[in-house]
Amino acid sequence: MSAGLANSPVYIYIYIYIYIYITAPFKPPGSSGRVIYSTCRRSGLINHMISGELKMDEASLTVNNELDAEMVVSWLSDHCYQCVYQPLGVVPAGPGPGLPSSVDFTVGTQHGITLQLNSSLELFSCLLPRVHYHFWEHGNYSLWVKNLNDSSVVNCSMITDTETVNSYLREYIHSTHSTHSTHSLTHSLTHSLTHSLTHSLTHSLTHSLTHDLGFPCRTVETATDTILPGPATPSRRLRSLDTFRGLSLVIMVFVNYGGGRYWFFRHESWNGLTVADLVFPWFVFIMGTSISLSVSSALRCGLSRFSLFTKAVWRSVQLFLIGLLIINPNYCQGPLSWDSLRIPGVLQRLAFSYLVVVSLDLCVDAWWYSAREFLLYWPAWLCVVVLETVWLCLTFLLPVPDCPSGYLGPGGIGDMGQYPNCTGGAAGYVDRWLLGENHIYQTPSSRVIYKSHLPFDPEGVLGSINSVLMAFLGLQAGKILLHYKDQHSSIMARFLIWSLVLGIISAVLTKCSLNEGFIPINKNLWSLSYVTTLACFALLLLVLIYYTVDVKRWWSGAPFYYPGMNSILVYVGHEVLEEYFPFRWRMADSQSHAEHLTQNLLATSCWVLISFLLHRKNIFWKI
Repeated sequence: MSAGLANSPVYIYIYIYIYIYITAPFKPPGSSGRVIYSTCRRSGLINHMISGELKMDEASLTVNNELDAEMVVSWLSDHCYQCVYQPLGVVPAGPGPGLPSSVDFTVGTQHGITLQLNSSLELFSCLLPRVHYHFWEHGNYSLWVKNLNDSSVVNCSMITDTETVNSYLREYIHSTHSTHSTHSLTHSLTHSLTHSLTHSLTHSLTHSLTHDLGFPCRTVETATDTILPGPATPSRRLRSLDTFRGLSLVIMVFVNYGGGRYWFFRHESWNGLTVADLVFPWFVFIMGTSISLSVSSALRCGLSRFSLFTKAVWRSVQLFLIGLLIINPNYCQGPLSWDSLRIPGVLQRLAFSYLVVVSLDLCVDAWWYSAREFLLYWPAWLCVVVLETVWLCLTFLLPVPDCPSGYLGPGGIGDMGQYPNCTGGAAGYVDRWLLGENHIYQTPSSRVIYKSHLPFDPEGVLGSINSVLMAFLGLQAGKILLHYKDQHSSIMARFLIWSLVLGIISAVLTKCSLNEGFIPINKNLWSLSYVTTLACFALLLLVLIYYTVDVKRWWSGAPFYYPGMNSILVYVGHEVLEEYFPFRWRMADSQSHAEHLTQNLLATSCWVLISFLLHRKNIFWKI
C-alpha cells in the first residue's frame, strides 16, 4: 500500500445522499375485491404451515374449504423450471354444508406461483385445476373452494382481502417525493465532484499513476508493425476504462451489501440473469483490457518479458492469498481452520485469470496481418480454443456418478426431482472431488428455489476456464485500442462487430430461450453462453462509455471513475468492513425493503466517497 495512505489521515464526511428509481412492475392480476374464478374438480394432497408474522417478500393466504373432504395444497414457483410441486399444507373438510374450515399459509411474493389443490377422497380423484397468482408483499388473500350443484364439481375463487402498495412501487414513489428535497444537494455535489475531477486529472497527467491489476507506465500507444520494447512515449490515459471498471465495482459492492433485498439484485437461482450476475464478468473483461495496455506499455518502457511474467506470478499469488483471507473471516477468532477453509473465491478467480491471460499475452510474438486483433495473436487464440475444448469435454463427457452425461441442471427438485444429488453436473463433481465438500461454497443460490442440498461453488475450477475466456476477450478489446489509437470510428466499429458476433454465438448456444438451449446462460456454472452474452454486453457498454467519456467528453466518468482507480482497495475494504458502521447498522425494521435499500445505498456511497478522497490525495493501493 502507498506510504501516503499509512501516514496521511483521511477524514471522511458523509454528505452523499443517493436516491434510486426502481421501475415498478405491472400490477399482478387481482386488485382489491377482485375475484378470479375457475371451475375445479376435486381430488387429493399433504401437510400444513400456519403463517406467523409476515416477513419481507411474504403474503398471507387463507384457504377456505367447504368440501366434505380434506384438501391438500401444493405450490410451485414460476421461477422453478421443471420442478416438483412442494407441499404447502392440509386443509380439513368443512364441518357442514356451507361451513368452511380455514387454514392460514405464508406464500412468497417475489415471483408468481401456481397452487395445486387435491382432495383426499377417491370419489373426487380428478385433479383440480391449478390456480396461478402473483401475490403482493404483506397482502392478505383468501382462496375459497366451494361445492357447486354438481357434487363432483367445485368452484375455486381467489379474493384479495387487503393489499399493500407494491414494495417496488413504494420505493419508486418515495424516491420521487425525495427528489425536490435533495435537488440542491445533488447539484452542489455534482458541481464539487466535477471541479475536483478536473483538478485531479490535470495533476495526474504529470505523474505516473499505477493501476491495480496492471503494470506501471500504462499508456495507449500508437500501433506499429511489431509490439516490441521501444521508447516510451507519453499518452493520455483512457478514462473510459477506469469508468467502466468503477461502474462494475460500484454495482458489485451494492449487490454484495444486499441490494435492498430485492430479488433482481441477487444472483439468479440457476439459469438466467439478474443485475447481480452482470458485474463480475464485466470486471474480469476490463481486467483483460487493462492487461493488454499495461503489458504493451511496460515492454515499451524497456522491461523484459521474463521480469513482467515474474511480477505477474507474484501479483497473482498476492491476490489469491488476499482472497483466501477475506472469504474466510474467522481470522478474527483465531487461526484459519483448514477443515472448513473455502478455497475458490472472487479474487482467487481473478488471480488465475490474470496469470493465464498475462502469460498468453507475453508469450505471443508479434506478426502483422490484416485481421490484426485476431491473426496477430493466433497462438494465444489457439491456447484459448484448447482450454474451451477441455471445458466442453469435461462438462459434457465426464462421467458423474448417478447423473446423466452433460447434466447442467441445479439438482434438488429440478428436472422433476430425478437428479437431486447432481447440482452443477461435472462442475460440481470436479470441485467436490478436487477440493472437497468442506472447501467450497456451502449455500449456493440454487438452494432457495430448487431446494438443492449439495455444496456448490460458483467460482469453481471448471468455471475458471471460462473466466479466462472472458478476460481474453477483454484483452482483444485492449488490442483494438492499441492498434487503432485515436481512430475512434474504427475502434467503436470493431467493438460493435465483436459484440454482434458474440451475440450471435449466444443466440445459437441458448436457442434464444432461458432453459431450452444447448448451453443455457448460467452464472453458477460460468457457462460458455454466459461468457459470450456478458462479453457482448460489455463491448456495447464500453462503446457507450468510450464515446461519451473519451471521444466526445460529455461525461467525466464521475463518480465511477474514482473507485475504478482504486478497485482493489474498495473491493477488499467493502468485504472486510461490511459488518461495521457506517456500512451497516441496526435497523428499526429489518423486514423493510426501504430500510435495506437506504443502508446499502449509503454504504456503497461511502466507498465512492472514500475513493474520491484518496484520489484527491493521489493515494492508490497496488499489489
